Amino acid sequence: MAESNTRIQHHLAPVGMAPGTGYSHAMVAAGRMVAIAGQVAMDEQGELVGADNPRAQAERVFENLRLALAAAGATFADVVKFGVFTTDIAILPVVREIRDRYVDTDRPPASTAVQVAALFRPGYLLEVEALAVVA
Repeated sequence: MAESNTRIQHHLAPVGMAPGTGYSHAMVAAGRMVAIAGQVAMDEQGELVGADNPRAQAERVFENLRLALAAAGATFADVVKFGVFTTDIAILPVVREIRDRYVDTDRPPASTAVQVAALFRPGYLLEVEALAVVA
């Protein structure tokens, strides 16, 4: 069901569809679009954070997303879609646990998660991009 009287509407389970696990099937938003490039577990010096550690990498990825959103005048409340790319889909429960610290789990963004053969540089396990809409 969609929320009313807001600039972002979450459709968790449209008629005829089962609810998603931790995501909305559809989002409707009005405002200025903000696209955040895929973020990896890279610190401010360009170094990998958390080699072989999915939790540490997810924590840094979502911190980088927070910083990028803030630079564009947005917050996680403005995110309408995540694209999640991982070299091992088995780490998805950890990624969701970290993500849930940042998003309203009662009104989660739409999301896609896929396993990929590799990311742009060896050692990186996770990359997450975001689409936000701000007033």
